[in-house]
Amino acid sequence: MTTRSLFPVFRGFGVRMRELAAAHRALLRRKNDVLRANNGVIARCKYPVITADHVPLEWRYDLSPRTNPLLIERLGVNAAFNAGAMEFDGMVVLMVRVEGVDRKSFFAIAGSKSGIDGFVFRPKPVLLPETDVPDVNVYDMRLVRHEDGWIYGLFCTERKDPAAPHGDLSSAIAQAGIVRTRDLVGWERLPDLRTPSPQQRNVVLHPELIDGQYALYTRPQDGFIDAGSGGGIGWGLVRDITRPVIDHEVIVDDRQYHTIKEAKNGLGPAPIKTAMGWLHLAHGVRNTAAGLRYVLYLFLCDLQDPSRVIARPGGYLLAPEGEERIGDVSNVLFSCGWVPRKNGDVLIYYGSSDTRVHVAVSTMDRLLDYVQHTPADEYTTGASVRQRLALLHENMLSPKTKPRKR
Repeated sequence: MTTRSLFPVFRGFGVRMRELAAAHRALLRRKNDVLRANNGVIARCKYPVITADHVPLEWRYDLSPRTNPLLIERLGVNAAFNAGAMEFDGMVVLMVRVEGVDRKSFFAIAGSKSGIDGFVFRPKPVLLPETDVPDVNVYDMRLVRHEDGWIYGLFCTERKDPAAPHGDLSSAIAQAGIVRTRDLVGWERLPDLRTPSPQQRNVVLHPELIDGQYALYTRPQDGFIDAGSGGGIGWGLVRDITRPVIDHEVIVDDRQYHTIKEAKNGLGPAPIKTAMGWLHLAHGVRNTAAGLRYVLYLFLCDLQDPSRVIARPGGYLLAPEGEERIGDVSNVLFSCGWVPRKNGDVLIYYGSSDTRVHVAVSTMDRLLDYVQHTPADEYTTGASVRQRLALLHENMLSPKTKPRKR
């Protein structure tokens, strides 16, 4: 006895193509809303700005009715996240990490006029030049407009550890890859960064020369996953960016026990230059019974000596909420890019759970107020309580704001 297939009825190539195209257009045209800023600093937006579904159909489907009459997806996309960001030619552009279902990541540029919706990918993904040793995987590019006139892209390049024992297919080495461009179209590959550390991730280029040298923020690690005896946000100088070698690293923002950055921490995008100092956005990692938890935090460095931290608020600025907590690697927020606008707004782009890209909105005044006047972490429960008691005492002395009579 035969029965009808439970698979939905295929109504023909043309019908399915129109349905796919209509759904994709609707997603790209969807307007975003800025939500209320409950903490007075950060306002999230209602929808992610980039997801796997934003990736062009022609990158995923064979659109020929002759070779793909059932219109089956051939090269699927698993996620789109952790995007570098900058303004370019009047647009906000994101250098998105797109991960295929084959687990390989690649970069693709999407642009928007508003910066909060309407992001559309360029016609083709970025095909990076390679070094003599091909990249097995690349991800998390920071875009930096440098005072030398180039736009640099620093990213993680991952390769299998050649010293791994036979049969070990998970040991890897992460290093910092470097490319540069003037138009976000043609890319020049430079040698990978060399440092005293065996592994490097989250390397970021400072946008200005320091004493005639290129300055980089690093994250030294002993192993691919674990920071080991390394860790913290490092600082080093390079004489020649075309031969990038850091001979000496110093830690400018270290890990601390029982804090948001106990396990690991690393810089997000390049810092923003302000009248009060260099403003930094970073991620901190701690371990939990449910796995690693990534949050975002701010700190401020001296204008004249960018390796010196002058303000370091305690705790996080942003942590995963709601949908952000769910994805391929749950409970993770990670940022590679932010964009200061001429009107004083700051657009903060962050990936959630290695799955999608969100944007949050703040202003430079609010971020500087937060970073300069939020108390630092003093590392003990007693000190934390005394901070709250001091705040309570000040509030009791302050004139009360009476509600307006109606």
